[in-house]
Amino acid sequence: MAATASASASFSRFSAISKPPQPQFILFNFPNRTKPPYSRTSSTRFTCSAGQAGLFSKIGRLLKEKAKSDVDKLFSGFSKTRNNLSVIDELLLYWNLSDTDKVLDELEEALLVSDFGPKITIKIVENLRKDILSGKLKSGSEIKEALKKNVLDLLSSKGSKTELQLGFRKPAVIMIIGVNGGGKTTSLGKLAYRLKNGGAKILLAAGDTFRAAASDQLEIWAERTGCEIVVAETEKAKASEVLSKAVKRGKDLGYDIVLCDTSGRLHTNYRLMEELISCKKAVAKVVAGAPNEILLVLDGTTGLNMLPQAREFNEVVGVTGLVLTKLDGSARGGCVVSVVDELGIPVKFVGVGEGVEDLQPFDAEAFVNAIFM
Repeated sequence: MAATASASASFSRFSAISKPPQPQFILFNFPNRTKPPYSRTSSTRFTCSAGQAGLFSKIGRLLKEKAKSDVDKLFSGFSKTRNNLSVIDELLLYWNLSDTDKVLDELEEALLVSDFGPKITIKIVENLRKDILSGKLKSGSEIKEALKKNVLDLLSSKGSKTELQLGFRKPAVIMIIGVNGGGKTTSLGKLAYRLKNGGAKILLAAGDTFRAAASDQLEIWAERTGCEIVVAETEKAKASEVLSKAVKRGKDLGYDIVLCDTSGRLHTNYRLMEELISCKKAVAKVVAGAPNEILLVLDGTTGLNMLPQAREFNEVVGVTGLVLTKLDGSARGGCVVSVVDELGIPVKFVGVGEGVEDLQPFDAEAFVNAIFM
């Protein structure tokens, strides 16, 4: 009776929707403080699959346009990496053919310092060496453009699907996974902000049932973005149950996208990694084909050390995209290229600041221009 009374009080206080949840879960409905509430007329526009596909296409287009329009923010975010690589301009300014080996050795060192990784660095340098010796590249400016093209080709060939793949069914489900401290919950909140501004009706699911403050943190993001959120009322609730409940609510009430937070976990902890499989299966039982995206959040300051994490998570649940955070505080921007080349998983977003708009949709060409002046 006490739990029921508590749930009722919570519903009254936060003006929850009329259909009550099961006792184990609470839905908080936070009004959007920056935009009018999502109207009933808007939601009914997307009742058919064709309309839903149109909404998702619109969101994808808006994200792509945003990536290209925010070049200055991306440029600023990669300033430390760019400073590391600025030595390349000095090397190529007075380049001549007799200095080729010396220049390429120093260029190789600059790429390694920026965490491009040995494999990628050797591939790029040898491609440049071959084109220089064959006479295709005859000036420092031509070498610089060839360097940028090599990096862009690597990103485009193995990580071309940088847009969110949201399918055709409603709701689309996005799971956010990663280790502790990588910026997972914050990235989810910023993603909710972007998607909400793109016109989608968003439901958040607080699936991080291990960390005490995780639900509170996500509730703050829900209030900040004007999204609704499903949280576990009891401490013993399983993450898979919370996510299943949230996706079911999203399906019943016509939400466009459900964003699912999960507990941070070390990739070496087998039991917790197995829990991710349970979460994935739970949402798939509610919506066929879900989750549409499994985004792995990686701390950019760890550089190439992120690769073992990414391999393990990918092997367990099948990662569909990467979110690289904290790159504004790192000179290791080359790790973006390395992780794409090593794993063949596209980078979908990069974190380049603390602001709510600083989770940037990844655009390979803008990235290359940002790290090479």
